[in-house]
Formats: sequence, C-alpha cells, structure tokens
Amino acid sequence: MPSEHVPGAEKVRFDRVTKRFGDQTVLDGLDLTVAAGERVTLIGPSGSGKTTILRLLMTLERVTDGVVHVDGEPFSHMPSGPGGALVPADERHLAPRRRRIGMVFQQFNLFPHMSVLANVVEAPRHVLGLDGDEAAARARDLLGLVGLADKEDAHPTRLSGGQQQRVAIARALAMRPELLLLDEVTSALDPELVAEVLDVLRDVADSTDITMLCVTHEMGFARDISDRVLMFDGGRVLESGPPARLLDAPEHERTRAFVRSIT
Repeated sequence: MPSEHVPGAEKVRFDRVTKRFGDQTVLDGLDLTVAAGERVTLIGPSGSGKTTILRLLMTLERVTDGVVHVDGEPFSHMPSGPGGALVPADERHLAPRRRRIGMVFQQFNLFPHMSVLANVVEAPRHVLGLDGDEAAARARDLLGLVGLADKEDAHPTRLSGGQQQRVAIARALAMRPELLLLDEVTSALDPELVAEVLDVLRDVADSTDITMLCVTHEMGFARDISDRVLMFDGGRVLESGPPARLLDAPEHERTRAFVRSIT
C-alpha cells in the first residue's frame, strides 16, 4: 500500500499546457496538479502524452502553449520586463530549478568506463559541489539502500540489467531531488529482473517523503505506491482516482479496456 503521508503544498502544476510536434498534438490544454509528497502514476496507451509530461519537467522538451509551475513559481517560463510578463525560460532560470528534479529513464545511461561508486558520485561533486568524501559517503548510503553496497567497485558492464537500473536510481537520489520522475523504468528489463527494481522503488516510497511522478505499465506497482492514478488518452486526462478505484472499477470503457489489456 502507499506510504501514509499527507500531501503538502502544490509541487507541480501544468496550466493549460499544450505540446505539439509539427502537426501532432501530444498534450492538449493539460491541467494537472501534483502536491508535495504525493505519488502519482500515469497510465495509458503509447503516444497518449505520459512521457512528454516528464520530458517537459526535465526541460528535454519545451511547451508549445501554457505554463508549467514548480513549487508555486513559473518553471517553463520566467517574468520579463517592467510588467513581469512571462516569456520562455532561459538556461539561467532553469538550471537551479532543474536540480530539484531527478529522473530515472527506461535506459540506464550509466558511464561504462566508471565504477558504480563513481557513477553515483559524479553529479553531486560536479553539479552540487560536494567534496569527494561527502559525495562518496552519500553514494555508499544509497548503494546500501538499493542493495548494491558490495558492487561499488564494479563497472556497469559487469552488472545485470536490474542492478544497472538500481544504480541509476541511486544516482538520481544522490542529487537529493524533491521530485523524482520515473519513466517506464522496468521496460528494458528481462521479466525476472523487474521485481528487484520495483522492490527498491517501493522502499524509496516507504522511506522518504519525495514527490514521485511515475509512468508505468506495471499495475501492481502503481497500486502499491500511488496516492492517485491518472488515465491518459489523446493528450488529456480521461479519469483520475485512487488506485483501487481506478484500476478495479474505472468509470470509462477506454480505461477498462486499457487495464484489461495489460493485466
């Protein structure tokens, strides 16, 4: 079951956000709010806009229309000029705000020439400016959390896919993010390795108050960690609710058909 906590103030808000790629509208006037400490899972068919939400928060994509807010302030945009009109954010505005956000991708994206410990230490040292001892101590604590304390000297190529993904989770957490984005983190894994990664993420959900926004087709995982599940279709939220209600008794036939197709 989801960890017991009371969601706090607004962490993320999409205000009438539209994202187009050429003639294709991927997000269509999306309104979405996630509270601090809330765990929200996005489900829906491929191409429904779920991963685009995460990519906008990582600034890997820019919005076409609308504004993304983080911590109650414009994130995708910034005020400009005497009247404070919002304009697209520049890198100076984005960089310090992006550090509050961590993301774990489908692919592990580890540095193959570095040890496991070095992979986890890299960003805290060079982005946050931690000294080597502090960064290494933080990394070792996190490798213990993900069950890889004995692998710090190994290189990624010597690890299983599940172990590599657990290193990627530790690396994201090493930046002490306030918001953790998870994009189909088990989709590149062999079926027998999926459980070990999902167990680690359950532990993270149970032991921290970090806000989590997750895209997954693993309905058992969504049920276990989520405060709320959102069904996406055609760039819009079709329905939203607690996992037990939305997954067991969805209101829309489109949701029922989708849940049946993946369970």
